Amino acid sequence: MLGAVRRLQLEGRPVRLLEVDGDGFADPTAIPDDAGLISLGLANNEVGTLQPVAEVALRARELEALLHLDCCQGPRWVSPPMDLVDLASFSGHKLGAGSGGLLVARAEVRLEPLAYGGPQEWGHRPGREDVPAATAIAAALEVCAAEREARSATVRPLARRLREALAERGAQLTGGEPRLPNFATAVFPGQRGEDLLMWLDLAGIAASSGSACASGSLDPSHVLLAMGYSLEESLGSLRLTAGYETTAEEVDRAVEVLRRLPVGSSHATRRS
Repeated sequence: MLGAVRRLQLEGRPVRLLEVDGDGFADPTAIPDDAGLISLGLANNEVGTLQPVAEVALRARELEALLHLDCCQGPRWVSPPMDLVDLASFSGHKLGAGSGGLLVARAEVRLEPLAYGGPQEWGHRPGREDVPAATAIAAALEVCAAEREARSATVRPLARRLREALAERGAQLTGGEPRLPNFATAVFPGQRGEDLLMWLDLAGIAASSGSACASGSLDPSHVLLAMGYSLEESLGSLRLTAGYETTAEEVDRAVEVLRRLPVGSSHATRRS
């Protein structure tokens, strides 16, 4: 999403990034009166915080502004409120559907194509749509909708145990409630996330530091910086998530490994 925002800025369009609080929640009242398009994430892909979509949608209607919802993170676990938004984007690989993406737009919303071609596809794009990818995403969304409640109920206690284990090791838990039910995230003051990842990897535990989009980058998390964490704290982030196939036994082992995690006992502070 930030890449698209930077592109708009390069085109000379006025853009404003909304601040978030210490749990990662955006403030709908901070949306400026002259907003024409509001773009919001359904869930933060680093800390799992679920954004106040209903409140933002109400503000958008007051301003007669379009509302775009980034649903790439979250549809497996929470139902996207499609009735509240004008545009919504989905990512196939986040749904287990392989590559490709999906943009849902209200019929009255006119889209400017990124590339031009013939009149096929209503002038939205040159060439034909990727029908196999579209079919895969549609099927994956149906599966998500059918299994969402049961899957969420299964992973919620698993993620809670992981968060408790992180807190026992002196970490500051990140993100707020409501959050994605499978997320367990924290920062370890005085530690480097890549060092923790290496130690966990050698112990057979898959984890990440920051988002998958920033994989391989040693830069601090811009999400945690926006939430008020210091540069040092942001470099010590750790993210653990439970999935459809995660078992209680696997979480038991992860908890035992986390109890041996070589970290100090200091605590982080965040912006209120």
